[in-house]
Formats: sequence, structure tokens, C-alpha cells
Amino acid sequence: MRAAVYRRFGGPDVVQIDEVATPEPGPDEILIRVHATTVSAADHRSRARDIPRGLTLPSSLVLGFRRPKRPVLGMDAAGVVAAVGSEIDEFSVGDEVVAMLGSRFGGHAEYAIAAKGDAIVHKPRALDFAAAASIVFGGITAQAFLNQVDVRKGTRVLVNGASGAVGASVVQLAAAVGAHVTGVTSAANSEMVRSLGAQRTIDYAEHDFSADGCVYDVVVDCVGNAPVRRIRASVARGGAVLLIAGDLRSLLLARRDARRYGITVVTAPGRYRAEDLKHVFQLAEEGVLRPTIDRVYSFDDIAEAHRYVDTGRKRGSVVVQVCEALAAGPSRCSTKRA
Repeated sequence: MRAAVYRRFGGPDVVQIDEVATPEPGPDEILIRVHATTVSAADHRSRARDIPRGLTLPSSLVLGFRRPKRPVLGMDAAGVVAAVGSEIDEFSVGDEVVAMLGSRFGGHAEYAIAAKGDAIVHKPRALDFAAAASIVFGGITAQAFLNQVDVRKGTRVLVNGASGAVGASVVQLAAAVGAHVTGVTSAANSEMVRSLGAQRTIDYAEHDFSADGCVYDVVVDCVGNAPVRRIRASVARGGAVLLIAGDLRSLLLARRDARRYGITVVTAPGRYRAEDLKHVFQLAEEGVLRPTIDRVYSFDDIAEAHRYVDTGRKRGSVVVQVCEALAAGPSRCSTKRA
């Protein structure tokens, strides 16, 4: 099969399309013929080793030390089941599915493996593969963090980095339950963030939200520049800070900060669950959560997709079309099992 492979850490040019062996599913695994995937901020960080301060050593245990441990990136996939293991009874060959592959990666290839117990669900018919792929990473990450706090009608939520894949999903999910959402973003992205459900936006280039005296019940940091020590005055007593991006110091001080300031500090999404992904796609089917696609690239241009993500200016998701579905039925995708 063809895969986007990187054999050393570095810039977008280290990613190249190559022929590699097609993975074989084990008894509890599913082989997915990938139609669409995304290049996420996590892919950028992994490829470039752009790791938050203090986390280089623990991240290397997953990513590799001198060279990539998992040479095929891609944390999500939307496609068609090509084969199933003997212990799989929820999915059949030919099913259209979406999956969060997580830190195992593998989505940037014509075929990817998902295991039983992973966050994998049937793709809604109303969504094409590109739209479905654009929802997975941001949607399930946002839902996993929001599960850990109480967000309801009237909750004051601030989203720092509201125009990225995760931030845009947090805005929509919070707005869907009636929360009052403030999005911190650039002036250029303000209109988009408002269209997703934010009642108010703040231009980070002109205004420091942590110094204006406003207080929020939940502050969600999708950027990594809003540790508790900086924003504590902006968090209501009994409120919460969701550190979707954070450095080692923030992680180590989370429990202390929670006790000291009487707040909840969440530093990880926990296990990605199929029920969360199913909920996110149900909202998408209902039109409550909409796909937010910045750009779509062909598989052969995936290095360019990485280059664009590296700018840090993407809005929503950057989608890569791996296999193009043809109207007549078959996919424009290799079917040989190398």
C-alpha cells in the first residue's frame, strides 16, 4: 500500500509517499481502507518534535528518540472496512466507518488498523468521508475534556484558540447546551468563531483576556499559553481550567493549583471512547455540530498539508483525501496487499 512516511524528525519535507506493507488485522482488529484523514496539530508536534517544555523525554517514549517509532502519522481515519478479525462482530466488510486512532497513529496511509475497544463508529450517511474525517480529532478531544466538567445553560466558557480543530469543536459543543461562549482568536477568524456559536470573541493580538477582569466558569486552553498561574484571576471559584495544551510545569502543578484556588484542573482527555464519538456524530447529523474544513489536499500533496499546518494559522481541520470514491463503485485506491 501507499503511505505517507517520515523516517526522521524535521520539517514537512521529511514526509514522503512510499510503498509499505499493508497491515494485517489481528483477531480483535479492523482493517480500514482510508478515504480521508487529517493533518492535525498533534501530527505537526510529532513530526517536528515540537513538544511542550519539559515533555520531551516522556513524549519520546511514544514517538521515538533518534528516529520515529511510528513512521506513519495520522490520528484519525474515515473509510470503508476492508477486513475484520475473528473477534469483531460490530462491523462488517464494506461498512463505512470513522475512527480515532490516537497515539498509535497510522491514518496517513491507504489502509489503517483500528482495534476493538477503540473509538470507532459507523459513518453517518449524510456526511461524506472528508466531512466525517474533519470532525473526528477535534470533536472527540473536545468532548472527552468537556465530559470532566459541568457545562450547561448559562455556564460562562472561554475558549483560548477557538478557531482550531479542537477549539472550534469546544465552541460548538458548549454552545449546543446553552453555555455563554467567548472565543479567543485572531481578528480574521472572529466571524467564523461567532458563526459556530460564540456570543463574544476576543482578538488575542489586541487584548489579554486574563487581565480584563472578566471571570469564567470554565477556561479551555487549546494553545498552551494560558497556564493556571497566568489566568487564575479569570476563573470563578469552583470553576475549571481544561489544559488541552500545556507544558510539564502546568501538568505537575495541576493538583496543587486545584487545591490552592478551589478549582478543577483537567490535564488529559482520558481514554477516547466510542460513545463520545457516536455522540459527536449524532450532533453532526442533527446539524448542531458542523464540519469545519480549512483546506483539502490530495494524498500526493500531504507534505504541503503539513507545511500549511506548520504555519499555526489553520481554521478547523486540514483534510487529506487518501482514496477517492468513484461513482461507479470502486475506489481510486490501491487494493493490493503488499
